[in-house]
Amino acid sequence: MTAHPSALVAEAFEAQRDRLRAVAYRVLGSHADAEDVVQEAWMRLVRQDAATIGNLAGWLTTVVGRISLDLLRSRRAHPEIAYEQEFTNLVVIPDEDPAPDEQAALADSVGLALLVVLDSLTPSERLAFVLHDMFAVPFHEIGRILGKSTAATKMVASRARRKVHATNRPAGSGREHREVVQAFGAAARSGDFEALLRVLDPNVELTVDTSDGMVVTLGATKVASGARMFSGEVTRHRPVLVNGIPGHMSWHPDGTPLSLIAFAVTEGRITGIHIVVDPAKLASIHLPAET
Repeated sequence: MTAHPSALVAEAFEAQRDRLRAVAYRVLGSHADAEDVVQEAWMRLVRQDAATIGNLAGWLTTVVGRISLDLLRSRRAHPEIAYEQEFTNLVVIPDEDPAPDEQAALADSVGLALLVVLDSLTPSERLAFVLHDMFAVPFHEIGRILGKSTAATKMVASRARRKVHATNRPAGSGREHREVVQAFGAAARSGDFEALLRVLDPNVELTVDTSDGMVVTLGATKVASGARMFSGEVTRHRPVLVNGIPGHMSWHPDGTPLSLIAFAVTEGRITGIHIVVDPAKLASIHLPAET
């Protein structure tokens, strides 16, 4: 008995679902958004005459890419709207030579660290890098999504690749990154506005994760102006690696967590700062303060 064409289309889509979800997640950094994008792709497929689609996998990847790109651009256009940026499943370990039982946790954090790095890219850079370098989508197909020529798309992907490779290094070789973070801390404590601007990328993105949601601030001047939040005296604090990137964790005098800060560094400048002050998320981190 021959299956109804709609059943065949549904079966073909389900065979692609996991891959599409992976594409959307790496572009967007949010499981919830990735699920929504994949569902929207399915709805568009239902409205499409399947007979006109020569390569279903390629068609679906293009659709998912376009929906994801629109969402990324919307985030940048409306930074005042807190979005569900995934900074969950935090892997926090001391920023020192890891003990054997910490090596596995550090390895697990590499994928999460890459997502933090990807947040520093423009929407076009992020899409081009993810589709080409992670999923081997040809440049001419990515160019159709971006509305660019193949040559221009290659340049976008190359620029993104340089940024990613400059930032996404194993923790043990991140001395330069630590130095940049230390310079930021020193400038914040001393109130040196010019020094802050020297270590901040002009398009730096600051995200504060509170119990009421995300608060996003864009731009070096705004971030430097609000740097007082980094300069308060903390009774206990220690350098840590947050999902594989340098940061600091601090505690109240009674030993309860106060905040967690992670810094994304690209080419010697801070491109992203993520601060967690949500008590629920901080409570999930089992790392004692140094005595």
